[in-house]
Amino acid sequence: MPVPKVGQALIRAEAIGANFVDTQLRRGMAQTELYPRPLPRPLTGDVVGTVETVGPETDQSLIGRRVATASEDAFCDLVVADAQWLVPVPDGLDAGTAGALPMAAPVARGVLRAGRLMPGETVLVHSAAGTIGHLAVQLAKVLGAGTVIATASTAAKLDFARAQGADIGVDYTDQDWPEQVRAAAPGGVDVVLDAAGGEILRRSLDVLAPYGRLVTYGAASGELGSIPVTDLFALRSVAGFSLAAAQAADPQSALEDLADLTEYAAQGGSARRSTPGYR
Repeated sequence: MPVPKVGQALIRAEAIGANFVDTQLRRGMAQTELYPRPLPRPLTGDVVGTVETVGPETDQSLIGRRVATASEDAFCDLVVADAQWLVPVPDGLDAGTAGALPMAAPVARGVLRAGRLMPGETVLVHSAAGTIGHLAVQLAKVLGAGTVIATASTAAKLDFARAQGADIGVDYTDQDWPEQVRAAAPGGVDVVLDAAGGEILRRSLDVLAPYGRLVTYGAASGELGSIPVTDLFALRSVAGFSLAAAQAADPQSALEDLADLTEYAAQGGSARRSTPGYR
């Protein structure tokens, strides 16, 4: 039986969401200096459950609450987690949606924040039918994006991305996908979100508008890719995003984002700011 320490809670798991990062780790990918994950190691995941008890000097009112949390050791009946990052699950919210709140949704929100999305701008979301991608499509619309272009590898996935709010779908397995994006956004794309890496990352620079921003947050292709500095001279910029880094750098903003995302989920995506965009 795990025993929670100061600032921790013990959660009885109701549902556990598996993470693609574990597949990557076991293929020898996803290791970073910022967040090293040597093997062997347990499976990570997103846990939805009920708080059974809390550690010393920890908020007792958490006991009995239904919560969600990301865990580095998730595949257990009982999981210990930091109380600070527990996400209270609104009444009636299903476990699948609740499981997206601790990590997937904050990553989607975070990459849009890193891209400094402004109302009316055009956003290109790669892998838009994926766990992060389909949430990024929805949140881009919530935050006031003008046009959202989604890429995916099949017609069915593109239909799914459109159902999440994407305005245009492009099959990135087509060799001419950048030309299709340019046809949809003749003036260029303001923000590109990419977790594929490799050639997708490299070719995405070419569709950016002047002062356009590309945010990279993964390398699902297995290739990190490289960007010649000269490619940035055309008023383009590239930023990286890591949820762990964002939470460490500005925990208050990260907690505010969690509260906003929980509200969006509780309202079924109908929540909107009175003024689109970020604080």
